[in-house]
Amino acid sequence: MKASTGFVLLIVTLLTGAFFYGLTRYIENSNKSIYIPSRKVEILPTGTNKGGETVSLSINPRFRIRLFASNLGNARDLTFTDSGTLLVSTPASGEVVALPDRNNDGVADEARVIIRGKNKPHGLAFRSGKLFVAEVNRVARYTWNEQTLQATEEKELFSLPGGGNHFARSLVFDKQGKLYVSIGSTCNVCFEKHSWIAGVIVSDAEGRSPRLFAKGLRNAPFLALNPQSGAVWVTEMGRDYLGDNLPPDEINMLQDGKDYGWPLCYGKKQHDAEFDKNVYTDDPCLFTEAPIFEIPAHSAPLGLAFIASSQFPKDWQNDLLVAYHGSWNRSEPTGYKIVHMVVRGNTILTAEDFLTGFLQDGKKIGRPVDVVFDRQGNLFVSDDEAGMVYIIQQG
Repeated sequence: MKASTGFVLLIVTLLTGAFFYGLTRYIENSNKSIYIPSRKVEILPTGTNKGGETVSLSINPRFRIRLFASNLGNARDLTFTDSGTLLVSTPASGEVVALPDRNNDGVADEARVIIRGKNKPHGLAFRSGKLFVAEVNRVARYTWNEQTLQATEEKELFSLPGGGNHFARSLVFDKQGKLYVSIGSTCNVCFEKHSWIAGVIVSDAEGRSPRLFAKGLRNAPFLALNPQSGAVWVTEMGRDYLGDNLPPDEINMLQDGKDYGWPLCYGKKQHDAEFDKNVYTDDPCLFTEAPIFEIPAHSAPLGLAFIASSQFPKDWQNDLLVAYHGSWNRSEPTGYKIVHMVVRGNTILTAEDFLTGFLQDGKKIGRPVDVVFDRQGNLFVSDDEAGMVYIIQQG
């Protein structure tokens, strides 16, 4: 009886997969795909080509994707104000931009610069009516006026060590109001002089007594709070120049005082003997933490969001969506997509493609960065290659 049931389930699974594969291919050639002309910022509907080369993004067939805003430069971190206005950081221009959608038609009414002239502002967080912004060298708090869309600096919470390869500093608050800030390494692989670098620090909401929370994180560019456990989860990029397949990129669940390995270890407690030539009596990775999930090397995972949306299937709730920015140093490019990761408790069971097509015939037409949900369950995606923000809704 059990064998028969398993056979039936296998057949159903295969038929379902074949159906959705066919449906995905259909969606690619219907008006539920978006088309981005090369070197242009507009999205063209199917069958329209205003003289530019067009390529499509392919999305899970349950959903549709549209352009929310364009001409944004290197659009990076996304957050919402308490009243629902989307904010995006653009570090290359030193700005933070507001993208209001007052008539709720799924298209931004304008792109208004609310903060300018800052040092690569990246991480954004909104709490109790105040906007928090992480620059390379500091974290500051701003008052916010929703009616006039104005941000006014109120206080610098604390300074951060700057310089080096990884400029992105990101923010997240936990349920108790503690503020976590990630700080990327200054190098590909090295021993850092400042204890906060290549780690995540924590303070209270006023910025008092910031301290190291977790270390050994080469570059944890984005953080998210697990709504079930309350733990902070991060994406992490592994080091370069160990070939196409090493080391894996990672998803890590942070614990206070733990060491996540870098620069001595990577992946599931593998010693980086290419960098560290010392000979040890005991395994140097013994007391480091292994990732909860390994991602193919050089995928460059960035933004992550736990799913809590009525527009997504019930069995997807509390799963993860993760943006893979894409490789720059691999013989066969990888990443350039958004994946759905199936989460059970503190483990990730598997990952499947959700949105693909940012790489077409070896050519970059986009690079996804951050993913965030609004109160209506719409998903927003930033793209720092095309300078766009997309909105994804139930199809």
